[in-house]
Amino acid sequence: MKQGKSSFIYRNGLSLVLLALFAASLVGQTWAGLRAFNQELADKGAPTVSLGRYLESGHFVSATFENWESEFLQMGMYVLLTVVLRQRGSAESRKLDPAEEDDEVEPGTTPWPARRGGLWKVLYANSLSLTYLLLFLLSFGGHSYGSWRHENQQRALDGLAGIGWAEHLGSAQFWFESMQNWQSEFLAVLSIVLLSIYLRQKDSPESKPVEAPHTQTGA
Repeated sequence: MKQGKSSFIYRNGLSLVLLALFAASLVGQTWAGLRAFNQELADKGAPTVSLGRYLESGHFVSATFENWESEFLQMGMYVLLTVVLRQRGSAESRKLDPAEEDDEVEPGTTPWPARRGGLWKVLYANSLSLTYLLLFLLSFGGHSYGSWRHENQQRALDGLAGIGWAEHLGSAQFWFESMQNWQSEFLAVLSIVLLSIYLRQKDSPESKPVEAPHTQTGA
């Protein structure tokens, strides 16, 4: 493997570190979730489950997809909102005046959908938001399915009859699970939009230059 700036690790360091942090966090969630779930079962006099059984449980599926759902919603909405909306002074906003925006394209091979034109180019031009929409819908489905299974397992432990998926989908519990994550994601986005007006982080693409006035919009 080549060393220095041409090495694979240097050129992909950001995604590799984030992937490692994601994997470590998922392992930690699984370990802690298994212990918490088994404690919950033991408290109710039910037999505990193995790791394999836990990974199939509503407890794990619901918790995992519940968080992914809110993250994909956050990023998808952010991508779309920044297309049409502006925030004066924020590094996360497009320039207030479209004439000041620089759409310079570096030399290289143009992606084939852009070269093909027509519908392919239209789809490619919106592929980021469309992909986030798909990921959100898949995660929303996984969350609702896991949450429904978990509620029915809890009801069974309490000697109650199970409920249908549609009934669970309309329940306050399901929407409480969703909304508690959605509000935190939108708050996080709001914080970077507003804080990047007045605060700086040297060398970060999410920040304006240290010497830039607060009124400067865009990186």
